[in-house]
Amino acid sequence: MTFSIIARDPETGAFGIACETHFFGVGRLVGWLEPGVGVIATQAFVNVGFGPRGLDLLREGIAPQDALSSLIDGDDAPDVRQLAIIGPDGTVANFTGAKCVQSAGALSGDQVSVQGNMLASHDVYRSMLEAYESSAGEPFAKRLLLALRAGEDAGGDARGSQSAVLKIVSGNRGGNAWEETLLDLRVDDHPDPVTEITRLAEVSGAFDALGDVMFAPRLMLGEYEDVSDEELGGALDALDSARAILGDNLEASFWKAVLLGRADRDAESAALFAEVFERGPHWRPYLDSVAAAGFIAPEKVAALVSK
Repeated sequence: MTFSIIARDPETGAFGIACETHFFGVGRLVGWLEPGVGVIATQAFVNVGFGPRGLDLLREGIAPQDALSSLIDGDDAPDVRQLAIIGPDGTVANFTGAKCVQSAGALSGDQVSVQGNMLASHDVYRSMLEAYESSAGEPFAKRLLLALRAGEDAGGDARGSQSAVLKIVSGNRGGNAWEETLLDLRVDDHPDPVTEITRLAEVSGAFDALGDVMFAPRLMLGEYEDVSDEELGGALDALDSARAILGDNLEASFWKAVLLGRADRDAESAALFAEVFERGPHWRPYLDSVAAAGFIAPEKVAALVSK
């Protein structure tokens, strides 16, 4: 029914899951994560309760294998369950019920577990582990996605593809949940969910970079002052990288033009605004609203759009 990878990033302590299945909305069922506590994949004929109850046990200091045994021993249909748990220190435990639909199985490595059921072959999860372990040094999200792609390329779910999830939380226990959730992406219904969630991960990264610029004091919020050439250059480079990913979405281009205007690089700002307005005329009145909110002086706007 599903193939998944859960892991703890040895570099940062973050926990992550990537999963794909031929079922609607896998993201609401399979993956359960808590910053600094651990990650759980519950699948096959899924007992969703394994997720929150397993996190409760990890939070109490119960070891992953003991937590897994407690959940399985207390279940009324363990033979059709598949469960994997990674605890705060990266310790792994997994279980595949004897009556899970074949091909089914799981493998574990250093702070990583791969598992699947209803698969085209056992090569699916084997390929996932190999892809993850061979990509050491790459960003954590990329490693999870490479594993998911390897599983799909090895045959994936025997029934086909429909939904996927990619979620990462930090290793910081006790922080604000909205600050410690690093990535939270779902594809609920798509003919190629692995490709789509990989695309969304790139778009998410682009908007993260855009947001870092948009919400930066002095650079974009408040008075433009004491901004070094290095800081401005880094922000413009980040916006250019976002523009390359976002394509026809003009958000990063618009805010780059605003930033150039704030930095008194008027010719560049005017040229980019002209490009944005040609491609999307609705951005022109929006600029007036942005100016009224204080991001760029109205008189500056009047000069830039007349150039």
